[in-house]
Amino acid sequence: MANWQDPQTTGVNTATVGVPRAARDVGLRSYMLSVYNYMASGVLLTGIIALLFANSSLINLIVNPATGQATMLFWVVLFAPLALVFALGFGINRMSATTAQALFWAYAALIGVQFSSLFLVYTGVSIAQTFFAVAAAFLGLSLYGYTTKRDLSGMGSFLIMGVVGIFVALLINLFLRSPALDLAISAIGVLIFAGLVAYDTQKIKSLYFTVAGNGEAMAKTAVIGALNLYIDFINMFLFLLRFMGDRR
Repeated sequence: MANWQDPQTTGVNTATVGVPRAARDVGLRSYMLSVYNYMASGVLLTGIIALLFANSSLINLIVNPATGQATMLFWVVLFAPLALVFALGFGINRMSATTAQALFWAYAALIGVQFSSLFLVYTGVSIAQTFFAVAAAFLGLSLYGYTTKRDLSGMGSFLIMGVVGIFVALLINLFLRSPALDLAISAIGVLIFAGLVAYDTQKIKSLYFTVAGNGEAMAKTAVIGALNLYIDFINMFLFLLRFMGDRR
């Protein structure tokens, strides 16, 4: 991500100097609300598209009904979101807030197409149970990250390294096919992304004081913040589903 997104690499925004604390708090709450609105709307869009595909013949576009194998479109949909994340992460300074929002919605929609295949693997009840469990955990963790006086910035590097380690372990287990390792990866993955929810929330809150007063920067950082929380949410959901989901 670009350096201006990280409050640790930016200076104090003079636009907030001398502003009464009550006014800053109102501005912060409004900013965080916009982040949560984007994030929640993205999750809702993902869920709607996943259900639409899973409960119609559209699912045949990504899974061959005769063989049960993934189609070419599935692989396109699998890797396209990664390209959008890189586009947002490295190109956010050069694009408008409207473009950033459009890319975020496109990302959430593509994830929805991906997630439709989960309904072929897990029961609808276990998917719903997992979703609500993650939603409750996310609310608690994000509230902690928003309200805590403890500096969570030291967790960042450790958690990012944990994410890399988890996905390396997943690749290795594609060949080992170890149920025990798969269970351990799922459990650790839930913990890592749970930590990232709190860490990213605090970072988004801190970033507000850097961009406050700059409408375009606030709009773009709100989208990036929502994207980070959205990614934390869906990964925590996926790992918990692997851990506790009932397979068909």
